[in-house]
Formats: sequence, structure tokens, C-alpha cells
Amino acid sequence: MALRIDLRDGESVVVNGAVLCASGRARILVQNRVTILRGTEIMLPEQATTPARRLYFACMMAYLEPEVEAYRDDVLSLYEAIFDTFVGEEAKLSCGKLATFMATGDFFRALGVCRELIEYEDGILERMESAGAQAAA
Repeated sequence: MALRIDLRDGESVVVNGAVLCASGRARILVQNRVTILRGTEIMLPEQATTPARRLYFACMMAYLEPEVEAYRDDVLSLYEAIFDTFVGEEAKLSCGKLATFMATGDFFRALGVCRELIEYEDGILERMESAGAQAAA
């Protein structure tokens, strides 16, 4: 069964490392196994500004270029740093899922877990900023 991807005008998608951008509405049918990321799943290097975002970026690169061992090494070292830093039960459960996907080389599913960790991290940063603003007032 083919994977159907519907793109809006100007939306981009990465297919096996090639960046494709839709000019007008487009529908792509993928008939075989390829690495695909839609525009909303793509993170630019300059967007990897926090530990969870750096982990997402490393997982994304490991998914897009599985033959590059350095990306998997980056994923492992960033994972270890996050696992040691995040203490919440929700984050630890996500880290457990992430470890499973990393162990099987399923970096696409690892990206979904990284998005959970980014949300968790954003919540921590928001609370810290709020506490800092209240202390300054």
C-alpha cells in the first residue's frame, strides 16, 4: 500500500535527503520504503537551542542519514545528558520509550518521543521564567 502525502502550496518535504517544495497543492504517492519528513517535522540546526531540541535534531539526522555513525553517537550522548537531567516521571517514561526506539534504530518514532520531551522541557522553562519574573517584581 502506498503512502499518500498531501502538500499545501509552499510546504516542503524531505525524501531520502532531497528537499521537495510544493508549487501549488500536490499529492505524492510513495510506493516503496524511504525516509520522509514533512516540513513541520524538519528542524534547522539553529533551532536546536535546548537539550531536548538538540536531541531531536540528532535523531532527525540519524533518521535521514542512517549510514553516518556520528549522528547515532550524538543521539546517545545527548540522551544520556537528558536522562540524567529530567527528573519528572512523565519525562522518565518518555526517555524509556526513546531508549527502546534508539536500540532498534527506529529514529522516526524516536522523533515523536523527542517532541514529548521538548514539550516537557518547554513547561520547565516557562515555569522558570515565570518564577524569575515574580522574583524580580
